[in-house]
Amino acid sequence: MPEEEVQVHGVANGSSRLDELLIEAVTSTGAHIGATYILDESGQVLHMASQIGMPAQMARAWARVRTKDPVPIAVSVHERRLVWITGREHLARQFPGSALALPYQFAAALSPVCSAGAVWGGFLLLWPAGRFSELTPRQLDIIDRTCAEIGALLRRAAEHGRPITAGPRPRGLDPCPLREADPRADLIALECLNRLPEGYCTLDVDGRVKLISAPASDLLASCPSELIGERLWEVLPWLEDAAYEDRCRAAVIGLQITHFIARNPAGRQLSFWMYPGLSGLTLRISPGTASRSPAPDPVVGGDRPLRVIQVHEILQLATTLARAVTAQEVVDLISDHVMPVYDAQALAILTTKGGRRRVAASRGYSRQAIDEFDGRPVIPAVLSGHWFDEAEPEFFSTWDELSGAHPDAVRYDGMSAWAFLPLVTSGRPVGTCVLAYERPHRFSTDERATLTALSGLIAQAFERARLYDVTHQIAQCLQSSLLPHALPTVPGLDVAARYLPATPGMDIGGDFYDLIRLNDTMAAAVIGDVQGHDVTAAALMGQVRTAIRAHATAGANPGEVLARTNRLMVELAPDRFTSCLYVCFDLTRHTAGLASAGHLPPVLGRPGAPGRVIDTVPGLLLGIDPDAEYVTTHLPLTPGSVMTLYTDGLIEEPGLDLGDAIAALAARFAPEHGQPLHGLAESLIEPATIERRTDDIAVLLLRDTFGSLPG
Repeated sequence: MPEEEVQVHGVANGSSRLDELLIEAVTSTGAHIGATYILDESGQVLHMASQIGMPAQMARAWARVRTKDPVPIAVSVHERRLVWITGREHLARQFPGSALALPYQFAAALSPVCSAGAVWGGFLLLWPAGRFSELTPRQLDIIDRTCAEIGALLRRAAEHGRPITAGPRPRGLDPCPLREADPRADLIALECLNRLPEGYCTLDVDGRVKLISAPASDLLASCPSELIGERLWEVLPWLEDAAYEDRCRAAVIGLQITHFIARNPAGRQLSFWMYPGLSGLTLRISPGTASRSPAPDPVVGGDRPLRVIQVHEILQLATTLARAVTAQEVVDLISDHVMPVYDAQALAILTTKGGRRRVAASRGYSRQAIDEFDGRPVIPAVLSGHWFDEAEPEFFSTWDELSGAHPDAVRYDGMSAWAFLPLVTSGRPVGTCVLAYERPHRFSTDERATLTALSGLIAQAFERARLYDVTHQIAQCLQSSLLPHALPTVPGLDVAARYLPATPGMDIGGDFYDLIRLNDTMAAAVIGDVQGHDVTAAALMGQVRTAIRAHATAGANPGEVLARTNRLMVELAPDRFTSCLYVCFDLTRHTAGLASAGHLPPVLGRPGAPGRVIDTVPGLLLGIDPDAEYVTTHLPLTPGSVMTLYTDGLIEEPGLDLGDAIAALAARFAPEHGQPLHGLAESLIEPATIERRTDDIAVLLLRDTFGSLPG
């Protein structure tokens, strides 16, 4: 069997090697936390495959990251560069949303995983903040070699038809070498700890007790059998407070000694010190208070506020949802940041229209379930006796609870627990967010409080996105209705047009184009861009097109067409300006007359010759000066030559000089003899579609074929 096949034989083997590489990198670089991400088939989402040292809740929160998200690992992968974070202040400056979600001290290196010129995933390592200001050459070399080997592993697996994928949850790895368990070692360690007056116990990175001494059990007033394998704050109600869990996570993530004071039910004060290591924490418990501590000593006990960690989750979701502008983006972001943290398997946002339930968007539900539910009638409370109140949240831990409260409920996809969260804005319900679980799920008081708080953020984002969707759809319909649905046929002139609106999330634009048949051997082409990105710009664009068409068909030359249209624009919209390029083709003489109102110059190309920029005499933009004049430039055409008219969305890039951008367009504009113009238009637009566009694109290609017509 070839070596490559041995290395990728089976997903399990590939995943094991992936884990080995992560463990080796963490231990050899001195890091205390690490993770490997795999890019999905769409190239849009990173999935955490495995991790070392992260609390499970944190790993779930960051298990799914979109490559467009403003977070370090996404930026590293999207821009294909190493991202180095020196500490919390640096993180807050560069990635404020991440700093809110992770308010701990750490340094981080994030690197893309590449192979054969393609990106396959991402790689993450964390160190204690302040240990070093920059990565050492040895650490950089280890990161580079690890990422290269992981990339090669993922690529080979995909090429052999056995791609390595991330599971439903990130794998938590043990950084210590595998060895046979020795019960005697634990007994000896425990005997040594029992001799000390203070209490000691060891915790894993999730805060679960692995070993506890007799004095610690006495101080906690609990039996070891009740504590082993459990988180202390989940077993001991008097420790169920924000400070304990937050200090535990701060110790794990920042690898710093943390401290807090608690008062047990008998009123006795206990001092807790947490000493972190690669595999977890050592907890020292002593009676009374400590004389000094590395941080202010919060006193735990009494009323339980919303957990600090949950507050960070809310802040993270708030900053994330601020970027969402469509309903689907809202659902995608909620799914990415809420479902993993609360271990939900499905999510849906429901609305009501015409007395029927509608599924606005969903994740995790089957297509059949959505089709069966969508359109179900809303049953009024007066008829059902107990129907869901859209203004109040409801939580059902089992199917029996749900069916008992709502006899008309239908069970979809075998789900076994549900949270129905009302989406209310300005005092009125706009929908319902449903979280569903595959297994029965007990909703704790804190979880109910957090989900209820999250529903308010979700409601605002969903309503904002819904209104945007409606407004954007109206504007797009208006703009598309004002653009020509089909260009006229002109004998001797081959034409292709492409219009591409800005990336979803941007406002509507005022780009326009048109082709006017003047007679059997003459035609006029026009392209322009109205100032602004709103409905007014789209409406004004229609007026400009109409005016140009009227003056062109009246027999005016190019300069006169623009001058007359300009005077009308000054009267109609004195606060809006329009760039415009008008070209009149005489197909029998193979000439063209051009006039420009501040628009980008056309590019002319012919087979076997490089494209060239056509010099025009650009006049003022339309709508500025009613007395502005526009010069007509005459240009000879070679049969078979292709002229391209375009708007700035095709070439503009941040930091790139406009003249250089036009020259670059001419350099790659090389039409071939007989090449279909639609394909040529696609090749021109394709580079501009790779990045998120902030402006519309309009392209109009025209080829003089009159000389090749029969007869």
